[in-house]
Amino acid sequence: MPPTDASTDTGTASAPSNEDTLELRLTDDFLALLSEDGDSCGGRTEAGQEAPPANGELLDHLADWGPVVTPAGILHLVPVRLERELPLISRWMNDSAVASYWKLAGSEDLTAHHLRTQLGGDGRSVPCLGLLDGTPMSYWEIYRADLDPIARHYPARPHDTGIHLLIGPVADRGRGLGSTLLRAVADLVLDRRLSCARVVAEPDLRNFPSVSAFLSAGFRFSAEVDLPDKRAALMVRDRLLRDLM
Repeated sequence: MPPTDASTDTGTASAPSNEDTLELRLTDDFLALLSEDGDSCGGRTEAGQEAPPANGELLDHLADWGPVVTPAGILHLVPVRLERELPLISRWMNDSAVASYWKLAGSEDLTAHHLRTQLGGDGRSVPCLGLLDGTPMSYWEIYRADLDPIARHYPARPHDTGIHLLIGPVADRGRGLGSTLLRAVADLVLDRRLSCARVVAEPDLRNFPSVSAFLSAGFRFSAEVDLPDKRAALMVRDRLLRDLM
């Protein structure tokens, strides 16, 4: 997945702390998922048609999670419908501040391909529009980090869930809203995915506002991660520590 305002791409972890290391005996199915090339989700059928939507089991039916109350208002993550949301998301991707991290600036076709790769996949990554009090203002990707190629590059644990965030309107940036929403969504993931013990993200180390937003949202810095086009901060929000941070 491309680098994001609040998250990441695949890379190589550098000397993570012992507390984050877990020795796993991976099943053949798990290894097969990690060995797939390309993006973290499947693509299209042999006939070139989009594959049918996944049933949502890999992310505990995210579409049914419902809204959550935050100090900024009521936030609702709604799975993207390409024909409806593409123009808006593409416009956000072409913002100069966003483009340097997401690298999806250009025609709508570029953003459409990125979205279709997830929407036509097996459900391990779900692109969502974030509605705050009913107004579209953010783009999210909630994904199974343990089933994503990123798992090759950090000590992944079963059911680790990753977050990518883009705040669209310029007026909503730089005023602490990102931290509020990140905390709310991380807690939403932990509340709805009882098998998930950690929410993870990998903002670019150069993106100081993003790293700061994660820290303010109760994430802790775990390690530096070498990715193909950047060095990232592996940020973790733990279920066991979330009431303390």
